[in-house]
Amino acid sequence: MVKFIIGRQLVGKKVVTNDGFDVGRFIDADISPITGKINAFIVEPNMDSNIANKLKIDSGQIKIPYNAVQAVNDYIVIDRKSM
Repeated sequence: MVKFIIGRQLVGKKVVTNDGFDVGRFIDADISPITGKINAFIVEPNMDSNIANKLKIDSGQIKIPYNAVQAVNDYIVIDRKSM
């Protein structure tokens, strides 16, 4: 059974890697206007995090490809190897 989540429920959720490192907080999603599918999650980085500092930051934000997202619940869990 598929669980649907409303976009505004995601805003502010903590984004962590599958090995427990804090990346930052979810702020938006990059959605294809043609297909309506999610291309990427846009995250406000935690500047104290070594992982966030290693990722490519565009205008103060990290773009995480949607295929790197493993789970969305209390946290958004991403696979660090897929990034």
